[in-house]
This record gives sequence, structure tokens and C-alpha cells, in this order.
Amino acid sequence: MALTKEKKAELVKKFGKKESDTGSSEVQIAILTEEINTLTEHLKIHKHDHHAKRGLLIKVGKRKSLLDYVRENDVVSYRKLIKDLKLRK
Repeated sequence: MALTKEKKAELVKKFGKKESDTGSSEVQIAILTEEINTLTEHLKIHKHDHHAKRGLLIKVGKRKSLLDYVRENDVVSYRKLIKDLKLRK
């Protein structure tokens, strides 16, 4: 269920400020969104996988915190991120 190196590198390239920018909030949100989508698909098949469900809820909470942080500090970046990741807020 983990993302491949290639997929993470692609997300860093798209949302990061430079190639090695893996720690910025935008990149972390993009990676978490991809992991959330993967876990959601997994849970559609395996409804009783409670460990995966707990992991999903933790990731959603972490993404929400990061989105709140980006919204408070850079509204333009927040709106662009929401649009690019197709999140509803």
C-alpha cells in the first residue's frame, strides 16, 4: 500500500519548489492524498481491515492539519493545492 519511489518523485516534482523539496507542506499533502486514495480503494475490497482503517483516519487527520497550516500562511497556494488535488473544502 506504500507509494513507489517513482510516484513520490513525480509528486515532489509537481508540487515541490525544487527537486529535493520533500518536506514542504504542499508535497506532504500531495503524498498523503495519494496514500489516502490508495487506502480508500483497499478498504472498498477489505471492509473489515480495521488496522488499515485506523491508518486511513490518521492520514486524513494529518492532511487536515497541514491544509489548515497552508491556508493560514498562504491562501493562494492553498487554493491552487485544493484545485490540483481535487479536494473539497
